[in-house]
Amino acid sequence: MSKLPLAQDRHSYRCVQRLRVRPSDVGAQQSVAPAQFLSYLEAGVSAYWRALALSEGTRKALVSEALQLRRCELNYALPARDDELLEVGLRCLSAQGPSLRMAAAVFRGPDCLAHGELEFQWQGEPARLGEASPQALQALVQAYESGQSMTLVRVGSWAELGAHAQAIRQSVFVDEQGIAPEMEWDAADMGCVHAVAYNRLEQALATGRLLEHVPGVAKIGRMAVLPASRGSGVGRQVLDALLQKARQHGFREALLHAQLSAEGFYVRAGFQRRGPVFEEAGIGHVEMVRPL
Repeated sequence: MSKLPLAQDRHSYRCVQRLRVRPSDVGAQQSVAPAQFLSYLEAGVSAYWRALALSEGTRKALVSEALQLRRCELNYALPARDDELLEVGLRCLSAQGPSLRMAAAVFRGPDCLAHGELEFQWQGEPARLGEASPQALQALVQAYESGQSMTLVRVGSWAELGAHAQAIRQSVFVDEQGIAPEMEWDAADMGCVHAVAYNRLEQALATGRLLEHVPGVAKIGRMAVLPASRGSGVGRQVLDALLQKARQHGFREALLHAQLSAEGFYVRAGFQRRGPVFEEAGIGHVEMVRPL
C-alpha cells in the first residue's frame, strides 16, 4: 500500500486530539453529517492552543480577539459512525506574516476520514494579550512545531520565585479551594526550595516547594497547578524537579500530604500511601512516601 500524502498521514500532525462520536452527531444516514466535522476541527484547534501551554487569559484572548478564522476547506473521504473513536490532527503550515495556516485531518485508526486546511488572520495586538504579541505567538507556534518544549521549571528561593509561586497558590488554594489565607502562608516559605513552571511567554503555570521534614526525609508540599494547565504534564515536571533537588541534597526519602483527589497523580510518580486518611484545611488528605 502506498503511503498517504503528508496532509493525510496521521504521524505528520504535531497535535492530535482524541474524541468519540456522540449519538447527537449522527444523522439520518446513520453516519456523521459533514457539517459536524467542523466541530471536530474546532476541538482540535482548542487542543492545539492548550498544547502551547498558554495561560487561560492569553488563550481566551487569542481565540476571541487575536485570531479570526478566514477560510476553512475540508475534503471528505470516509464516513464516521456512532461511538467510533476519532483523532483530530492539527499541524501548522505557515506562521509568518499576517496569517496562520494550519493543516487539519480527522482519523479513525489509520484511515483518514476528512482533511483540509484552516487559515486564521491576525487581528493586531489586543491589550489583553500583554506580552503575547502576534510575533511572539508566531514564534511560539514555530517552536512547538519543531518539537521544542513549551515549559521550563525553575528552582530557587522564595526571594527568586516567591512572587509567581504566591500568585499561583493564592489562585488555587485560597480562591478556588477556599483555604483560609492564614493556613496557606507560613514562615517556612522563606527557607524552602521552590519550583515554578513557566511557559515560553514567561507566564507561571504551576508551583511546589521542598523542605526538610526530619533528617534524611524531604517534604514536598504546596503543589498547585492553574486550572488551564491541569492534565498537561506540567505538575509532574514541577514534582520531578523537586525530587531531583531532594536527591542532590542527599535525602533518602520524600514525603508529602496529598489531597485525595490527587492521590492517583502521586501514585503514578512512584509514591505509596502510608497511614489513614486525615483532614487538613478541611480537605481529605493522605500521607504518601517514596524512596529517593
